[in-house]
Amino acid sequence: MTRQAYDLADKVVLITGGNGGIGGATARELLRRGARVAIADIDPETPKRAASLHAEAAIGCVADVRDRAALEAAVADTVQHFGRLDVAIANAGLLARAATLRVTPGAAVDNTLAVNVGGVVNTVAASLDQVIANQGQIVLISSVFAFLNGMGTIPYAMSKAAVEQLGRGLRVELADHGVSVLTAYFSLVDTDMIKHGVDEDPVVLDLLATLPRPLLKRVRPESAAVAIADGLQQRAARVMHPGRWTSMSALRGLAGPVLDARLVKDRRTLDVLARLDKR
Repeated sequence: MTRQAYDLADKVVLITGGNGGIGGATARELLRRGARVAIADIDPETPKRAASLHAEAAIGCVADVRDRAALEAAVADTVQHFGRLDVAIANAGLLARAATLRVTPGAAVDNTLAVNVGGVVNTVAASLDQVIANQGQIVLISSVFAFLNGMGTIPYAMSKAAVEQLGRGLRVELADHGVSVLTAYFSLVDTDMIKHGVDEDPVVLDLLATLPRPLLKRVRPESAAVAIADGLQQRAARVMHPGRWTSMSALRGLAGPVLDARLVKDRRTLDVLARLDKR
């Protein structure tokens, strides 16, 4: 189906986890392009932080994405304030402390899936009636870990693969409603989540060093935000940033098994995983 360019001016966008990182940068970029933004975040200071972005075009709602009722209330507040909701961006997510699955606490697995999968589903479900009514868009934040080996962070990789499948299914289910679904795939983005979960953990840095160096390029939240905004304007089905991951995704059926076979025989990789197993 051919789609016309999507004008973001005066569109109303809900962003979960929008106080910082990719979500905050996306809020600022969309405001710059003329959109109005509602930020839903668990931080009690969210209304004040949203007001600092723009006195009239931004509002903040306190909501835990694990609670669908809280998200439904955030959508209701958004519609009451702005009169509509056009786009929902399911951005909120978390990265648990790196560990092998054998020593990962069950609560850490449950919470990762509750936020990164359940929270995304809750965001979509709470927003869908409005998005359909306005023939708008849904945006899902996946990751290159949807198709890259998730050793050392298996629950996170599982969650991002689930988000990818959600995007594929929704794209078909919502096509006849005039709604488009954008799935965004990023590599490591310089956010607080990556700073605390990766950069402050030398074992994780050693594990990443076992991967091909070209795959480790970092991106800034601002460039990720531009990729999302451009994807919205184009009503794209996916954005991949940096672009070098596009070929890796396209060839995943071949490249994935080859990389996995290399990793299971790589002594350096196995030694790092053993260190994760013991801590």
